Formats: sequence, C-alpha cells, structure tokens
Amino acid sequence: MRWEMRDTWSGSEEEAMRGGRACGRPAGAGWVLLGAVLLRVALLLYGEYQDRTHRVKFTDVDYRVFTDAAHYVARGESPYRRETYRYTPLVAWLLLPNALLAEPFGKLLFAVCDVAAGWLALGMLPVGVSRPGLAAAAACWLLNPIPAAVSCRGNAESVLALLVLATLRSLRRGRVATAGLLHGVAVHTKIYPVIYTLPIVLNLALASESARGRREQRQPSPLGLGKRLVHNSVLAVDAALRSKDVWTFALTSASVFAAISAFFFYVYGWEFVEQTYLYHVTRRDTRHNFSPYFYALYLAGESGRAGAMGLVAFAPQAAVLAAASLRYADDLPFCCFVVTVAFVAFNKVCTSQYFLWYLCLLPPVLPSLALPRRRGLALLAAWFAGQALWLLPAYLLEFEGWNVFLSVWAAGLLFLIVNCVVLQQIIVHYRPPRPAHNLKNS
Repeated sequence: MRWEMRDTWSGSEEEAMRGGRACGRPAGAGWVLLGAVLLRVALLLYGEYQDRTHRVKFTDVDYRVFTDAAHYVARGESPYRRETYRYTPLVAWLLLPNALLAEPFGKLLFAVCDVAAGWLALGMLPVGVSRPGLAAAAACWLLNPIPAAVSCRGNAESVLALLVLATLRSLRRGRVATAGLLHGVAVHTKIYPVIYTLPIVLNLALASESARGRREQRQPSPLGLGKRLVHNSVLAVDAALRSKDVWTFALTSASVFAAISAFFFYVYGWEFVEQTYLYHVTRRDTRHNFSPYFYALYLAGESGRAGAMGLVAFAPQAAVLAAASLRYADDLPFCCFVVTVAFVAFNKVCTSQYFLWYLCLLPPVLPSLALPRRRGLALLAAWFAGQALWLLPAYLLEFEGWNVFLSVWAAGLLFLIVNCVVLQQIIVHYRPPRPAHNLKNS
C-alpha cells in the first residue's frame, strides 16, 4: 500500500529523533524567555496606568465581560446573566479570583499562558536552528508586541494557543491520551481547534502504518490530483481505523469534550449550548470583519438566505482542510499552520484576534522556510498593508458613519488575496526539517 506522504512526525521523542522531526530549544532561548516576561510585565503595569489616567482604556471590553460573569458565578448565578457573554462557563470559573481576590488576576493568568505557549513553540523548533532563526521564531510570538498586548489587555486567546501547542507537544512525546484530553478541553473552550482533529488523526495513522512497515517509498503517481486525493482518502480511512493511537486520541478527546459539556449543560441548561456553540455557528459580523462574505451577509440581513449563506461558507474551508490534511499531515506543525491560515482567511467572520490562531504556530515553521529575505519582507509588508487598507474604510464606517460598505468589502477581498499569496509562497518555499539520522550523518 502506498500513501503519498513524507516521513511521519508523531510518536515518542525518541522516534522523532530517529526518523522524524528532531526538535529542541536552541541556545539563547532563556534570554528570549526573560525578554518575553519583561515585555508582558511592562504592558501589565502600563495597562493599569492607562486605565486609571486615560479615557480610552487599555483593558479589552471582553475582559470586563469575563469579570462581570465571574462575579455572577461567585454569587451562585449563571454567567450568562451578563449580556454578550458568549463563551464557555469555564472561562468565568477560571476567573473567579477576579471577583474574590483582585480584578487583574485574569490578565496575569492570560499573560502566563501567553509566555507558556511561546515557550512550547520554541521547544518545537528543529534542532540546529541558528541565532537568526531563533530571533525570527521568537519575534513571531514571544517578543511580538501584538499577542503580548492582546493577552495583557485581558483577551483569552492565549489560553487556546497554550492548549493547541500543548496538544502538539504531547503528540511529539507519544502521549496520545494526554493529547486527546487537551484537545477535548480546547474544542470545548472554543470551537475552532476542531479543525486540527483530521490532521492529528491522519498523522497518528501514518505513524501506525510506518511502525507496521506497511508504507512504501514515495514514488511519482500516475493519478491526477483529484483521483489522488480520493485514493489517499480511502487509504487514510483504512489506516485510521487500524490505528490504536487514533482510537485512543478520538475516544479520549470526545469523552473529555462530552463530559465537560454535559456538566455545564446540567448546571446552566440550554442557554449554555446556545451561547457557547450555536451563537458562533450562526454569528455574522457586518462591521469589524475582514471576511469575503461580509457584504453578502450584510445584504442578506436577518433573512433565511443569511443562514444558508453562512452554512455554504463552510464548504471552501472544509475542502481546504481535507486537501491540506491529506497532503501535509506527516509534518503536523506545518499542517496545522496551513489549515489555520486557510480557515481564518475563508471564515465568514474574521477579526484581527483570529490572526493569533496561526501566529502561535508560525515559530516551528519559520526556520524551515527557504524564502529570500527581500521576498519575505515584501510578503510581510503586503500582509500589514492589506490590513491597513481595510482599517481606513472600517474606521469611517464605524466611527464616522460613512456609507462605505462596498469599500470595506473590497478591502476584505484584497486582504483575502494577500493571505492566499502569502500562504502559497510559504508552502512553495517550505523545506521540511531533515530527519535526525540524516543530521547526524551529515
């Protein structure tokens, strides 16, 4: 049986060293960690100062929502009594110290998760990364002021980043049940990590096939792209059903997700399901939105067409998820990065904080990019320019009341094109880390 992919990445750390991706934190990582901590301490202190002295607050509006919900929970009431609280009750429960001890507790917790996520990401860097490579990887997250500011303002995205990276770390160490537990918690906390289920399952199936010696060397395929995807899909399903690790991961993650959700359903009833999950499935944002579906959903309004269009919007995401997973599941960090960029770019709602979903996965990928410096800087500039072009009409729409919906939509389409070009260039110039045994013999 031939499954057209490269060497597998999952399995124990020893297996990763023998035949897969050899990873470890490079020299100088400790100084990066220190700089990351100092950056966040400075932001936390400045945030307290700005909140007390300026009319425009540093603290995120969502943090006030979290804190109010925690106060309701502390009084034995539902967190959903707080209007616009549309998250799992787990967040309000985690922030109970906001109500019982001190309100900045949550910001400190999110900042710690932020640093921990970056530290895990550095731990997945390929062995032999140079200092410039370390600096570039660190700049993506630990020393990046954007995720640092987001967590210090009180946004909970860093918790998800930590859960996702901890899942990948557990898989690299061969702790499949632990990875399943973390994945179940992540999907319960926010729906989007479910997109990593297929890449993980395929990766574990590949590992099982490799261990049984069932896979042949990769050879040119006479099949066309479409037939090859179908062929690989059939082989993937067969391999997944035969894999003990796949069953362990699937049953563990599903059980954890079901147990947590059942508990909160018992405590808070249908309101929990509606606000935590259903709202996000049907959500439409007609203002702060990079999505290519923004204008169509705005015109559809509250009609039945809007709901149908929202469901249709999942089709491109599902297609890209399946194709990317089948092609790159052997290199799990890279596969998750590609899947996340595509998912965010084609999502029916796309705001700036969603970019953090893939930025946390960029550090393990960046050192393996054989991208010319000028082209890399040009792509980075285009990515920021695409956002800037969108922000101008979005500001005029939101704060000045100008009728510039078409301009916002056009800017969103341009940003989608930019994202597609950037992702295509990353895929073309990505060079998978060499297996550890090759490194030793070179």
